[in-house]
Amino acid sequence: MENRPVKMNEHTNLLQLEEHIYHLDDVQVPNVYRNLFPYDEIPKIAFNNRIVPHNMPENIWITDTTFRDGQQSRAPYSTEQIVTMYDYLHKLGGPKGIIRQSEFFLYSKKDRDAVYKCMEKGYKFPEITSWIRASKKDFELVKEIGMKETGILVSCSDYHIFYKMKMTRRECMNHYLSVIRECLETGIRPRCHLEDITRSDIYGFVIPFCLELMKLQEEYKIPIKIRACDTMGYGVNFAGAVIPRSVQGIIYGLTTHAGVPSEQLEWHGHNDFYKAVTNSTTAWLYGASGVNCSLFGIGERTGNTPLEAMVFEYAQLRGTLDGMDTTVITELADYFEKEIGYHMPERTPFVGKNFNVTRAGIHADGLLKNEEIYNIFDTEKFLKRPVLVAVSNTSGLAGIAHWINTYFKLKDDKAVDKNCDLVAAVKQWVDSEYEAGRVTVLTDDELLSIIDEKCKLLGVELGK
Repeated sequence: MENRPVKMNEHTNLLQLEEHIYHLDDVQVPNVYRNLFPYDEIPKIAFNNRIVPHNMPENIWITDTTFRDGQQSRAPYSTEQIVTMYDYLHKLGGPKGIIRQSEFFLYSKKDRDAVYKCMEKGYKFPEITSWIRASKKDFELVKEIGMKETGILVSCSDYHIFYKMKMTRRECMNHYLSVIRECLETGIRPRCHLEDITRSDIYGFVIPFCLELMKLQEEYKIPIKIRACDTMGYGVNFAGAVIPRSVQGIIYGLTTHAGVPSEQLEWHGHNDFYKAVTNSTTAWLYGASGVNCSLFGIGERTGNTPLEAMVFEYAQLRGTLDGMDTTVITELADYFEKEIGYHMPERTPFVGKNFNVTRAGIHADGLLKNEEIYNIFDTEKFLKRPVLVAVSNTSGLAGIAHWINTYFKLKDDKAVDKNCDLVAAVKQWVDSEYEAGRVTVLTDDELLSIIDEKCKLLGVELGK
């Protein structure tokens, strides 16, 4: 007891006894938490009511995996597309570089060309990093390209250790440490991706392994980052939930018992159970400086944490965007649809076609009187997306005029009003639809078609 260090906790201003007493539990039989993850039943969320304190770091940020995990679930991006998206990420992150890093594959010529072209931009943020297999040959590739940091896959659950790698925990840990030592020998910062952490033995393997990593860090004087990867989306943010599913429990263990500094810790979530965003926010709240995301959540299976979601989570937690340019999110969504051919689901928050469209008649009436009633914030200011009201039998001339003006971005003297012949003609058609028995709102495509027809009939050009 007397040999354990006592340190001042800067967040609580209380002396804290560092209980670094966790040793590798080199089990003979894998612990796959069959009580929590019975494969022939729905996974279980259990509680022990052990509560850990909030521990928000002084600085938090976003890291990007659009060009790595984001490319594992779709056709590869072209070099030009990657460079364009990197430009957008730089602009979105703002002068403070809230989007801190972006990771790249290095294996194909296309990916390496993209890395070189992005490096030529000379941006401080996002810093360009890589992701490699754990091999000496790959470290040399990283060094040759000039990377300062690389991600290394270090799977940490017994599912991976015993069933995929066919090793014991000690064999696996020794293998990882030797690979990371090789990385450190090249002078490159390793970022250890703890794959499948939400099914791992946190105190029997993960924390003892991370303690060894912190010893290597001290030996080489090179920071070692830890990425906690919720590979299967099993993480939960409920107070008092048991590890390994508890996000705050994992983060607390890594910071307090493994001694990983917040600025060297990030969370990488998947959305299998619809919890990617809340789990990432929870990781921030309990001590991880970084959350790893991909644009529009595009990634393995159900996808990663959407980067644009964490931009708005950041603003809500900090009370400021810190210079991030959120209008870039709309530019990126347009780019994905028009240049990449990705269909954005209509109801996707912030970027979907219908995310700020009000359809219910009674809601539309309220919104026309004051858009704050049914709009989440000034979407025109932050996303260049003015609020839209869907057209139905209750819209009236004013509602139809509003739809035309907002959809076609008509302002001032170019805007139409309820006395316009075009608006009257469209309303006449709308009324006939509902008189014939229709009960649903009109789709954008239907309205665009009838507006085009009436414009030709009346000899009108919108915006002229």
